[in-house]
Amino acid sequence: MTFSLRVLLSTRGYATHARPSKLKGTMSLDHFLQRQLTIHFYRKILRGTKAIRDPATKKESRGFARAEFERHRHVTDLSHIRYLLSTGKTEWENMERYIASM
Repeated sequence: MTFSLRVLLSTRGYATHARPSKLKGTMSLDHFLQRQLTIHFYRKILRGTKAIRDPATKKESRGFARAEFERHRHVTDLSHIRYLLSTGKTEWENMERYIASM
């Protein structure tokens, strides 16, 4: 058997089973999309806290948001990430209403 035929036969199974990634630490498309949503949400919080007039309260609010994101930085389960984003958005909407009434 020639080398090219052996290579061809050994690569035929690509559609039936996933090969391990040669790139260590790469993320799936779903993880990438959730990461983008998380970054967008974090930036939305930072932009929203600009409306807080008291500098100490603004700093505390931003610090709290950062601490929460840092605390959950290493979560990799997609359903847990979606849950955290959902609850975070609900909390932020309540906070936005409070900031608007100040």
